[in-house]
Amino acid sequence: MDCELKDFGQETDEKPLIEENSSSIPAGSEVISSETESFEELERRNAPYVRRDVYGPMGRGALPLREKLLLGIAFLILVPIRFVAGMVILVIYYLICRVCTLLKDPNRENEQEDYAHMVGWRRAVVVRSGRFCSRAMLFVFGFYWIKESGLTDVHGELGYERGRPGAIVSNHVSYLDILYHMSSSFPSFVAKRSVAKLPLVGLISKCLGCVYVQRESKSSDSKGVSGMIWKCVISERVLQAHQNHCSPMMLLFPEGTTTNGDFLLPFKTGAFLAKTPVLPVVLRYPHKRFSPAWDSISGGRHVLFLLCQFVNHIEVSYFPVYYPTQQEVDDPKFYANNLRKMMATEGNLTLSEIGLAEKRAYHAALNGNGSSRASSHQKED
Repeated sequence: MDCELKDFGQETDEKPLIEENSSSIPAGSEVISSETESFEELERRNAPYVRRDVYGPMGRGALPLREKLLLGIAFLILVPIRFVAGMVILVIYYLICRVCTLLKDPNRENEQEDYAHMVGWRRAVVVRSGRFCSRAMLFVFGFYWIKESGLTDVHGELGYERGRPGAIVSNHVSYLDILYHMSSSFPSFVAKRSVAKLPLVGLISKCLGCVYVQRESKSSDSKGVSGMIWKCVISERVLQAHQNHCSPMMLLFPEGTTTNGDFLLPFKTGAFLAKTPVLPVVLRYPHKRFSPAWDSISGGRHVLFLLCQFVNHIEVSYFPVYYPTQQEVDDPKFYANNLRKMMATEGNLTLSEIGLAEKRAYHAALNGNGSSRASSHQKED
């Protein structure tokens, strides 16, 4: 297909759909120190990344005695069991993928390498065992029940009467989002190129058919060439999934980063360049103690606290397949904006106009460094 070389990155000329509440602290509040006022202002401006659980900003808040006792018990009992169980599941699925790819050459096109288009028994085993192992991994993490709504209508015969969606478009709250979607529909998704080289996970990502992007490159020329290639690859994959029922759908997180789950950030237009229908999905993680959202907390601390929580919850809302109008087909930005408004309205999410740059600056401020440059090396999902 002819690939339109439009930007998958942050849009700069897009007008806000809904302005965030910019009101000051309510009248009648007691006079507080300038440091506290500054912190409250920081949280107000970066509301999509603020943690709202007992662990506080960056998961480093002071904990009550009861919470410390629960953490201690879980750390001694739950964490070892869950860690071992998770590793067993990962190794088993890796071995399944290894057997299914024996004597099978991967697809190598446009600097990609994957097994997404295997057919026959190999593909069937990879997909079915992958869905089972992903659900088992979620169970290990404490997600014993998953509440889904709209799934029957979407995947019923009437759901695809005007054509199969080429991509799943989801809000992005945590790395757990990927595990859920793997257990539900086993789509392909975008990942860092370095993921392909990781032990165990690398082969699994190739069987998923991940599109690898070179985010680590410092050169603007390299980024431009690499960006054009993977934009084309994603558009081709989305179109193939739309046209061929046997091709895996792409899972796309057009926000480009994770939030605390209550907001929806601006959508990148790259997810809509293929001009195909998409399946909108909204994920939520209800919680009382620890929030599974990966917003302003380090990966290691997040995994540890998640393993220490006895029960976790996911609520998933599926919406009818979104078929673009002719105007949306002609203008990917218009398509992205309309879908975003629909997902925010139907999913009860608040629209926010900030993005990854503000998230990095917020993390730097929480770390006691106001320079966004210092936080630019912070790992992003």
